[in-house]
Amino acid sequence: MFKFLTKGLLRDRTRSFFPILIISAGVMLTVVVYSWLMGYLTMTIQENARFDTGHVKIITRAYHEMIDQKPFDLGIIGIKEMEAELQKEYPEMTWLPRIYFGGLLDLPDEKGETKEQGEVMGMAVDLFSNSKELELLNLDKAIYTGKLPQKSGEILISYELTEKLGIKLNDKVTIISSTMYGSMAMQNFTVSGTVIFGIMGMDRGAVITDISDAQLLLDMENAASEILGFLPLYNQEQTMIIADNFNKKFMDEKDEFSPVMLPLISQNNLEIMLSMINERSGMFIFIFVFLMSLVLWNSGLMNGIRRYGEIGVRLAIGESKGHIYRSMILESLFVGIAGTVIGTATGLIFSYILQYIGIDISSLMKDTKMIMSTTMKAQVTPVSYYIGFLPGVLSSVIGAMIPGIGIYKRNTAQLFKELET
Repeated sequence: MFKFLTKGLLRDRTRSFFPILIISAGVMLTVVVYSWLMGYLTMTIQENARFDTGHVKIITRAYHEMIDQKPFDLGIIGIKEMEAELQKEYPEMTWLPRIYFGGLLDLPDEKGETKEQGEVMGMAVDLFSNSKELELLNLDKAIYTGKLPQKSGEILISYELTEKLGIKLNDKVTIISSTMYGSMAMQNFTVSGTVIFGIMGMDRGAVITDISDAQLLLDMENAASEILGFLPLYNQEQTMIIADNFNKKFMDEKDEFSPVMLPLISQNNLEIMLSMINERSGMFIFIFVFLMSLVLWNSGLMNGIRRYGEIGVRLAIGESKGHIYRSMILESLFVGIAGTVIGTATGLIFSYILQYIGIDISSLMKDTKMIMSTTMKAQVTPVSYYIGFLPGVLSSVIGAMIPGIGIYKRNTAQLFKELET
């Protein structure tokens, strides 16, 4: 039976070529879109973890209530003692204090008067004694001109901002902000290099300095805005367990400056975004199955008209209607599997190309404030290898089942008269 049906499909290309072509195209699209969504999701999580959320983040309860404003004056005091406690409780994790601050960057002229001035978003990290920060921020590759700060008082500025304000390497600039206690703060820095992160929110106006310089500028001795925690490998369930245990042990509802730990998934609306992507991918597959079924249904109707005589002969020689119907469904199963294999292979090739090359979408993100790379890449996962199997086969089978019902409407008493005509 299988040999008979396979030979029929191979010898009569009109039965198989067009349906396989349609299914291959649909499955290829499914694989590429799914891999694209996974790439977007992974990239968003990684970029947020590196630059903002960590795998977990510790802040004060007061800071949490205004977290969008990054109020460093509500930051954590006594970070050395807290880091020691965290290392004791969670030795598998790496803990990194950071300070995020805003201010004005002032470029003076030869007379010391303001020549240019612009708003900046400051990030202070441990540049001199912790190579983990250099790795997370990928600073070696992000350096566009100049070099990393080698000593206290040196600073990195985004290349876009230096072009806008006319800042050159080794220029003296002044950062104007306010201290943790509300008074004005000013400090001079030397520009040691410029950076391009490929993230619109950072490239627009970021300055990077060592955390000791920021603590001096902002009067935050032994204090930081946030403490980020990183596992060797991100595990969502593990971060939620760690955060839950920490909050039960250290958070005090009566003390607004008691620490609270946030897992990555509960920050920056990532949980909503993840849920939305899962829903969209399911909806996309449903739409694909529906549209492919309609197309293949139409193809099945055309095929049924073309094979009208063949089916009549088979009925006339005694083959049962149920057997013919089942054999047509079996044919569609073969066609669906062939189309799925070809479509999956083609989709994986395009997905791997997009995974390594990516597409520059910076022109679409000029006004975005999200921490997100401007190069969109796909990510091929194990699911990418079989995500197209169900819709590919299902659409082919449904497309054959619906028009195949017409077999049961044939009147065997009229068969010979039909065949004579």
